[in-house]
Amino acid sequence: MILTGGLKSLLPHVLRRIIRCNRLSISNTSGMAEGYKQANVVILHKSLSDDFEKFCHANDGPLPLLYRSKPGDWKCPSLSSDSDIRTDCLQYRIYEHGACTGSLKSLKEYSEQLKDMVTFYLGCSFSFEKAVQNAGIPIRNVEQKCNVSMYKTAVPCYSVSTFCCNLVVTMRPIPESKLEAAVLATSELKEAHGAPIHMGDPGLLGIQDLSKPDYGDPVHLHPGDIPAFWACGVTGVEAVINCRAPLAFTHSPGCMFITDLKNDNATVRSSREVPQVHCISQDPLHYSIVSAEAAQKIKTLETLIGIDPGDRGIIHLHRQDELLKACLSISHARSVLITTGFPTHFTYEPPEENDGPPGALAIAATLQALEKEVAIVTDQRAMNLNKKIIEDAVQLGILKRPVPLLSYQRESADSALMFLCENGNPGRPRFDHLIAIERAGMAADGNYYNARKVNIKHLVDPIDELFLAAQTIPGIATTGVSNWGGYAIACALYILSTCEIHDRYLRKAVGFPQLSKKMVWLSALPSVTKEEKLLKALVRHGVRSGKTASLEMEVDGLPFYNTHSLMIEKLLQEVH
Repeated sequence: MILTGGLKSLLPHVLRRIIRCNRLSISNTSGMAEGYKQANVVILHKSLSDDFEKFCHANDGPLPLLYRSKPGDWKCPSLSSDSDIRTDCLQYRIYEHGACTGSLKSLKEYSEQLKDMVTFYLGCSFSFEKAVQNAGIPIRNVEQKCNVSMYKTAVPCYSVSTFCCNLVVTMRPIPESKLEAAVLATSELKEAHGAPIHMGDPGLLGIQDLSKPDYGDPVHLHPGDIPAFWACGVTGVEAVINCRAPLAFTHSPGCMFITDLKNDNATVRSSREVPQVHCISQDPLHYSIVSAEAAQKIKTLETLIGIDPGDRGIIHLHRQDELLKACLSISHARSVLITTGFPTHFTYEPPEENDGPPGALAIAATLQALEKEVAIVTDQRAMNLNKKIIEDAVQLGILKRPVPLLSYQRESADSALMFLCENGNPGRPRFDHLIAIERAGMAADGNYYNARKVNIKHLVDPIDELFLAAQTIPGIATTGVSNWGGYAIACALYILSTCEIHDRYLRKAVGFPQLSKKMVWLSALPSVTKEEKLLKALVRHGVRSGKTASLEMEVDGLPFYNTHSLMIEKLLQEVH
């Protein structure tokens, strides 16, 4: 019996020969043959092989296909020189009609059945361990001398014929300061699952307890470690179980086939290909990934909208780099609630100003194009006015369809909680993100004031209570922006959606890239023509400029032409 010392430096063909002779006292191949690719193994009847290959291509994050054999071929010449798939994994599992009926050290007794079966070799995250270590990042399961932790998630894979299952992931504890280094080290190793598909709270993947993995061993986090999750080839095992084939074989999770192929060396990358990691939520803890190029574009948008041509003294409201963080959070959101409406003109009917609704509708249009749920909450007093504005926006082609309009009234101490969450349950929020655009908030004395310090409390519903309540509800983020900020969010969401690095992270590396919808997203963005038509519609409804109260083509005392129109054009330049 050969013990584990020195196995990490042995060449693959030597390791396979030792495994073939059943002379190893180990339970997994993590840390072995450092720098060489390892493979998950799925063996199916030839009648299922074409559909399984399509399933792999449709979910290439968990199932990067390294090689597909011909029926009855036990070798894989492009991966190894002298291998025999019947004997060269540490352990195998046999599945009959979807049930695991045993574990085996060798498949030789099934040689006759294997003549009509096809072997799929799929990339494995063990292959990137050396690259991660070279980046100065500890591999906790290797330190703890155990298998990696593997978990079933609530994330559905893209189904093909009888092959359908949820994604399986591996978890590796990564020191928080090393998260970006871990992403950089693995992102280009596509045949080893590439970059993580989630970093942070396991509950966001539907994983309830890290101490109870579905496969492998529990791996303990050190203080300061963040759980990072990679797509896992054991997804193929779940697909085999669900297809209920009369007979199938897989490797036993963690007991990989070791190939003769070295991992590719990292190449020089452009800013479009360099990933950045950003924390977007503390409760639940959640990190996102975006390319350096996309992040820089969004920072440029933030700089553009930070100017103050009207000398309104707004610079103290600006929070550096918040646009990127907010838009990453919105990009991950399923349902968004927007509020706008500032009734500054208390002597007019309607008292609303026109600074806010255009930005709110620009965000709503982009969220509709991204197929997210979006609603607008506003003052009960202004419901009819906002309904007409939304109807006009649909007719003008700004919105694809009407946005649901809601109102909020404080009827009891838990009114905000009941509004934001199903049956007032903080564990079931209706919205993931709240956005306020040009909206009054309560002053210290309990009143609401306009910029002239006039109390307008009688015109304002306490919608700001929703934002205060959201701070106590895990999973609801909040953002406050200007009207131009609304345009910037719409443009930033487009930039994120067309960023391949972010798109892959959003869809958890399953299914296909969403870039085919690029033209739909592009057509939803604000434009000078759209905003000109909308401002004219607001004038028709008697909605006035905030600073001057005039019914002209201006917003907050600034002319639409060559000020607002120029800002829209500058923002759109960053999109293209």
